[in-house]
Amino acid sequence: MNILLLRFTGPLISFGAPIVDHHGVIQQYPALSMICGLLGNALGYDHSEAERLQRLQERIRYASRRDRAGERMRDYQTVDLGADYMDDDLAWTTRGELERRKGGSASSGTHIRLRHYWADAAHTVALTLERADEKPTVRDLRDALEAPERPLFIGRKTCLPSEPLLLGTIQADGLLDALRRAPLADDPDDRERCMAWWPSHPDADEDRASQRVVTDSRDWTNQIHVGQRWIAFGNIELHPEEPTHA
Repeated sequence: MNILLLRFTGPLISFGAPIVDHHGVIQQYPALSMICGLLGNALGYDHSEAERLQRLQERIRYASRRDRAGERMRDYQTVDLGADYMDDDLAWTTRGELERRKGGSASSGTHIRLRHYWADAAHTVALTLERADEKPTVRDLRDALEAPERPLFIGRKTCLPSEPLLLGTIQADGLLDALRRAPLADDPDDRERCMAWWPSHPDADEDRASQRVVTDSRDWTNQIHVGQRWIAFGNIELHPEEPTHA
């Protein structure tokens, strides 16, 4: 199986969970919707292409390994949308274009947000696609990550990666095999075993792992989190080797 290896690391990264009031909370591993959004950004998709994003999300299979846990931090943010310099209601986007706020109660007054981040964390992700002959292919994703259509970030626009996201490709028996063999990030918490999260199902006999149901898929038409999927998590033994770049 041809599998992409990605590295998520930077001064701050954000593995967003469903927002509660003004709290932008995080979880310990990247959500399916975040992975899909990142790949869609690299491919040049935008939010109006809901069907393409939905189909990409349906095909993604991935597992995540925590090389370095980092520290959880919370950022207190305020903005006064009634300030004089905000009168034009314009903001820059990652596409280099100006965007105007749509109006309503959220477009004026002082707003408070509590945004949570992982500081100095590092995760390695093994990723592949179902229906390998369908576009985009794994090779298309690799090419897009090497030369993305837009700037890429890890969860939030302020969370820029500190190194290239693409580590390379590896031929492996599955996602866990790829994670066991993937190279470690600098200064890992442990060189022999790491915590990992991977796809599962309720009847799986997972060794040294726990299972749970998560809701981290996105309805890209209505912009809400939907659905359920099973994941397993536990420590995995490591046998790192260098990936290929061909």
